Amino acid sequence: MTATAQALLAGEVLDVAPALLGWTLTVDGVGGPLVEVEAYREDDPASHSFGGPRGRNRVMFGPPGRLYVYRAYGVHWCANLVTGPEGHGAAVLLRALEPRHGIEQMRRRRGQADDRLLCSGPGRLAQALGLTGGDDGAPIGSGRIALHPPERAGCIEVRTTRRIGITKAADRRWRYLVAGSRFVSRPGFR
Repeated sequence: MTATAQALLAGEVLDVAPALLGWTLTVDGVGGPLVEVEAYREDDPASHSFGGPRGRNRVMFGPPGRLYVYRAYGVHWCANLVTGPEGHGAAVLLRALEPRHGIEQMRRRRGQADDRLLCSGPGRLAQALGLTGGDDGAPIGSGRIALHPPERAGCIEVRTTRRIGITKAADRRWRYLVAGSRFVSRPGFR
């Protein structure tokens, strides 16, 4: 992992999440710039880390810069980037990215020809990138998973909304997206 990425991911999750927009995430060269993310932390009742480390959520309390991958609703894999200091359960849910690298591979994995639907939503994103539970705890930047800074820093307009698909702490505006991106999962969500 680059020093820039390491410094970013070591920060507080509410600062890291919007700052990740525009960063390019790739798995085995397949991926693109992040356009939608959500923040979760230990004092957040909607977070898997709420109540402390146990079972599947232990990765969230580990060092920053690792993937926390879990299965949602017993169906879809979802991927998060662990942030903050070790011992604090915080992560950024990767909700959507703009497909730019390995698009044909993404189409095969998803069985989907519409590029807008390849990575718009956390389950779609994980499937398009080929992420599974075997990637839980994998470090960014060593091996197959890479994170690169935006090509044009400071050129992204960030919009905030409520998080999607939760009932606890649903009023927190901890969902961040690139304004105007056609690749976000729910553009009109408030």
